[in-house]
Amino acid sequence: MSKRSVMSQALKEEIAKELGVYESVKHNGGWGEVTSRDCGNMVTKAIEMANKAARQS
Repeated sequence: MSKRSVMSQALKEEIAKELGVYESVKHNGGWGEVTSRDCGNMVTKAIEMANKAARQS
């Protein structure tokens, strides 16, 4: 069974940069080094972005 990403790589990188997490991802070898808290913050930010886009439609 293959894993399917919910967020595009570009969106993950954009949010990670906004939250100040991306440098850790880049320097420490990938998304596996991101803390659970930071992952949760990224999901929260993605939901906020989606809600904002839905309201503007």
